[in-house]
Amino acid sequence: MKGLFRIPTASPARVFTLRESVFAADLFIAAVSHLDFFNRLDKNPSDIDGICALFRIKKRPADVMLTLFKAYQLIAEKNRKYYLTDVSRTYLTARSHFDLSSYVSSLKDRPISNDMCQVLREGKPANWAAAKTGKEWVAAMEDDSFAASFTAGMNSRGAYLAGGLLQAMDLSGCRRLLDIGGASGIYPAVLMQKYPGMRAAVFDKPPVDKVAVYSLKKLGVANKIEVVAGDMFKDDLPGGYDVHLISHVLHDWDEKEVWTILMNSYKNLAPGGTVIIHDAHINRRKTGPLSIAEYSVLLMFLSEGKCYSLKEMEDALKKTGFKNIACRPTVYNRSIITGTK
Repeated sequence: MKGLFRIPTASPARVFTLRESVFAADLFIAAVSHLDFFNRLDKNPSDIDGICALFRIKKRPADVMLTLFKAYQLIAEKNRKYYLTDVSRTYLTARSHFDLSSYVSSLKDRPISNDMCQVLREGKPANWAAAKTGKEWVAAMEDDSFAASFTAGMNSRGAYLAGGLLQAMDLSGCRRLLDIGGASGIYPAVLMQKYPGMRAAVFDKPPVDKVAVYSLKKLGVANKIEVVAGDMFKDDLPGGYDVHLISHVLHDWDEKEVWTILMNSYKNLAPGGTVIIHDAHINRRKTGPLSIAEYSVLLMFLSEGKCYSLKEMEDALKKTGFKNIACRPTVYNRSIITGTK
């Protein structure tokens, strides 16, 4: 494991983007061909609530769709209302001689595009596209083989992203770190290379806890990082930790569940302790970055969450009771948001 935290000179951006943007085109196709989104919005500029009512779609997927289209510069927001841009007015409305809607709609029968319409209208995630079980992600994670496969994938991502987290944070004063929903434990495993005196634990739900034990043994740090089995929605987090790390967890959940996780953290974090939210965040104006807006579509489609904006997370932390909120970038459009108890 030696040297794992070093960030390679070659950028993984292309690989990340190919994987994380995979459903964005299908959302665009669904909006054009099934919702007639741009023609109808052209006639009825609206705020998000009006758009949900007009198209009979739910707010979480609507927010993801609007953020994506702003990032694509197909719509613009003014005084909370959404309007077409010159690009969408020229190429995606029936009143234009150069309308390309029928060209886009020639792909309307793609299965994922049809599934996307269901997610928009019901607000619930589709079945996990990579799973033969056909289960939603939460249910699929109860299966040992799927949990192991999924966690291995997140571990490979973390091997790169953990280096950026390490560079962005000074944990020299940290005694004990709890990685909430930590899966493989890759983040504390990397952090402890720089802070060998720090103790750490991974808190996750069975059967992922078993995967974490195996992963930490493979990395050679099982004697330094404890694995605690538990449900972050039902069980109190273990006490005695002065740093809580929540890395790429909140984006899997809707606002109510995010609030529950943050409250659990605040309640059980040591006084004066720090919470670190490490994730892919949308900017404060919800206009990008494009790669994160596209990634948010994947999360909206397959999980109960989305990529939250920096402002949304800052507001959630303040509401929970955290102080001294700060944000800073890490690597590949990831960032950390910290707060103190």
